[in-house]
Amino acid sequence: MSADEEKKRVHFRGPERVIEQADALADVLDKDRTDVIVEALREHITERTSDERFEAMVADRYYEDHLDFETVATLVGRDTAQRFRLLKRDLADEPLDVPAPDTDVDVYDGETQTVDTDGE
Repeated sequence: MSADEEKKRVHFRGPERVIEQADALADVLDKDRTDVIVEALREHITERTSDERFEAMVADRYYEDHLDFETVATLVGRDTAQRFRLLKRDLADEPLDVPAPDTDVDVYDGETQTVDTDGE
């Protein structure tokens, strides 16, 4: 664990066997239980958040307003979260009111060429 990282105290209950394994691992590695558990959490979070399916789940939850921008940025990084934010804004915008093209206008100005796709 980096000494300059801000730390937050948490209390949790875990399966006795898992805690015993963490203690044994800490003993073998000459670390304390907290370092072993934090390292395991980091590895699990990194593995989980690097999955494309997870990123898609986060995007869906964000577009449905179940997650705020800061939470998304924490989960998938600021750059990806910013892309999600821009897409969400685009999806929320009203479509442009563009009239259908005039069918009487010859956009090719009468000069069209055909291409032989059979190679002959």
